[in-house]
Amino acid sequence: MAQKEHWDSRTAFILAAIGSAIGLGNIWRFPYIAYKYGGGAFLIPYFVALFTAGIPLLILEFALGHRTEKSAPYAFGTFKTSWKWAGWLAVFVGFGIVTYYAVIMAWSFDYFVYSFKLSWGTNPGNFFYPKFLQLSHNPFQIGGLRGVIILGLVGTWVWIYFSIIKGAKSVGKVVYVTVIVPWIVLLVLFVRGITLPGAQEGLRYFLTPNFSALKDPAVWFNAYSQIFFTLSIGFGVMIAYASFLPRKSDIINNAFIIALSNCVTSFIGGLTVFSTLGYLAYQKGVAVSSVVAKGPGLAFITYPTVINLFPFAQPFFGAIFFLMLLTLGIDSAFSLVEAFSAAAADKWKIRRPLLNGIISGIAFLIGLLFTTRSGLYWLDIFDHYLANYGLVIAALLEAIFVGYIIGPERLRKYANQLSDFSIGKWWTFMIKIIIPITLIWVIIWNIKDEIKIPYSGYTKGALGIGLLFLGLLFIMSFIFSKERSK
Repeated sequence: MAQKEHWDSRTAFILAAIGSAIGLGNIWRFPYIAYKYGGGAFLIPYFVALFTAGIPLLILEFALGHRTEKSAPYAFGTFKTSWKWAGWLAVFVGFGIVTYYAVIMAWSFDYFVYSFKLSWGTNPGNFFYPKFLQLSHNPFQIGGLRGVIILGLVGTWVWIYFSIIKGAKSVGKVVYVTVIVPWIVLLVLFVRGITLPGAQEGLRYFLTPNFSALKDPAVWFNAYSQIFFTLSIGFGVMIAYASFLPRKSDIINNAFIIALSNCVTSFIGGLTVFSTLGYLAYQKGVAVSSVVAKGPGLAFITYPTVINLFPFAQPFFGAIFFLMLLTLGIDSAFSLVEAFSAAAADKWKIRRPLLNGIISGIAFLIGLLFTTRSGLYWLDIFDHYLANYGLVIAALLEAIFVGYIIGPERLRKYANQLSDFSIGKWWTFMIKIIIPITLIWVIIWNIKDEIKIPYSGYTKGALGIGLLFLGLLFIMSFIFSKERSK
């Protein structure tokens, strides 16, 4: 029997978990969501979500993984075999997400190369959609594959493969670079951003609180979904990572360190982005509101536009920005693959290099859909269903499983006896009552809202395919949970 993998040190584990938590969403999703839903006031529901659901679920996943020393499906199965499917669902959701997440990294690879000659030209908006993506008019107008994006995707998957080739051992070495480098780059961009003319207007736009927004259920829904996504909760990642910890390892303190590090990074990312947007508005002589963008537009249109306006060293700042996106993204990407790989290794006992190669190859082939001329539409649709439904359902199942199947007190006492400080029965209350009620409300509210207005105006056929893919992940979860009789 193969010896159980372990992290080389506590630092390696913390960096790997922080790397999984901190990703592209900290730079482009959090700042936009925070401003859209109340500016500085959004921090209230954000931190409420962090302490009522984020940290409690992170402690749950660490305790579950560490106690069983198994991946998510087999951690669930250790306590109740019939619940292995819930663990498989978590890793399948993560696998589905990484198939398109890697394509965003492929864009970053391409733009890193473009930055040396500022190849996006004087109008990055006219470059990104019609020239780089060659975006079609609707999801069903597939068009051909974009070769330049495929090249970036190949580079991304080669990087992911070699990062996890030996499981925890190789991940533990890679994260010293891929976590520390983006922090350094972010601080460089932060200092540069707040010293630019007009930065104060951008910061004021980001931080001015709109407390009336707190009455909107969408604000609370987005706060909880952002916390789950950004902390890698519900993917099986943290369960797998905790399973590699030595027997005498802190759980609770690690969870707080990782969660707070992630949230501080998001906040600094917001300050960096909006100070830079303030500079862009100042240069153009317009209001900050007219230059705010969301999603890919922020990273691949607005930021290149700002870089063009820098008085010096435009290629340098362009290169380090996209280097930051790459190093932020790689940790999240390979952690999602590692969660699936750990589960598959528990099931089939295949050598890691071969197993990771198979998984990476399958994910690459699925990802080709997102490299087509309609790829951005499908990326958006798949992300909507997997991040907003698959992820929330996986987290809900975790809370129900621990709260009502195995009993939260077992895990709370286990975590307390190993940790630097203890958690009280408030944690049990969160797992049994607050988290299930909140997530059930979030799911119902979201479904009700979508029945009224289809997501982003997509046709029922396009949205139906996204929903079908989510349903396929549920079916695969049940299939994989079945074991052959010995």
